[in-house]
Amino acid sequence: MRLVFAGTPETALPSLRALLKSSHEVAAVVTRPDGRSGRGRHLSASPVASLAAEAGVEVLKPAKARDPEFLDRLREIAPDCCPVVAYGALLPREALDIPRHGWVNLHFSLLPAWRGAAPVQRAILHGDDVTGAATFEIEEGLDTGPVYGVLTEPIQPTDTTGDLLGRLAVAGASLLLDTMNGIEAGVLEPRPQATEGVSHAAKLNPEDGHVDWKSPALHIDRLVRACTPAPGAWTNFRDTRVKLGPVRPVPEADKLSPGELHAGKNEVLVGTATHPVALGEVQPQGKRAMGAADWARGLNLIGKDALH
Repeated sequence: MRLVFAGTPETALPSLRALLKSSHEVAAVVTRPDGRSGRGRHLSASPVASLAAEAGVEVLKPAKARDPEFLDRLREIAPDCCPVVAYGALLPREALDIPRHGWVNLHFSLLPAWRGAAPVQRAILHGDDVTGAATFEIEEGLDTGPVYGVLTEPIQPTDTTGDLLGRLAVAGASLLLDTMNGIEAGVLEPRPQATEGVSHAAKLNPEDGHVDWKSPALHIDRLVRACTPAPGAWTNFRDTRVKLGPVRPVPEADKLSPGELHAGKNEVLVGTATHPVALGEVQPQGKRAMGAADWARGLNLIGKDALH
């Protein structure tokens, strides 16, 4: 088929690579406009735009998917289908109607669970044991369209969002390619999503990453893993923000008050509402990330020191 691929972040790259190597023709790529990143806040192209440019594929960067120039160019290209992975913008009806086989999204959950922007983060935060990916036909509702195919993926006890999303992006690329092949062969028909088991995955913002040490250790563990690498988990120490990597629950340790620090030779424990957790990587404001024990050795901790 003649395809126009829509995607933006690194998560979309395995799917774009798979389609570029396939028998299908990737006639163009749609991605978000260049954004500012890094300390210098320089304008840079999205990972998808960079890969497409390397492959010699036309790149479209509409400010909005309803822009007339973009819609006209999409009609000129006349794609059979538009596969989508983490594009990051809503598609209007005018765009949805252009490809004869519609727009097919790879979503990183087992729909109808975790519809929305942050399905992997919410699955980890909620304590799900299993998640997965689904390909579905995009309609005007939020991730409500009929499903072509699914795959499942266990959530490991130490998985961060980055870990799990990395595995799903690779496995999902095969699922998306299989879906394109099935549509081309006329052997796949999408099935409506179940009406039960619907949940919504709202985006996590930086404030959501603030650890409340009055929460149980299990919740804190899930929160930090869900916020890694983005938007990042953090706490306050001596009135400055400290970024946190994944923690490790230590149920056998002596109880500490919520936020209370206990620095040993090789680990730093923090009290929670239940049992302590051991800090992993710590990054004080304006400094590099380091192991918690190294961080604590340079602090000269005193009795009233605590995390907030």
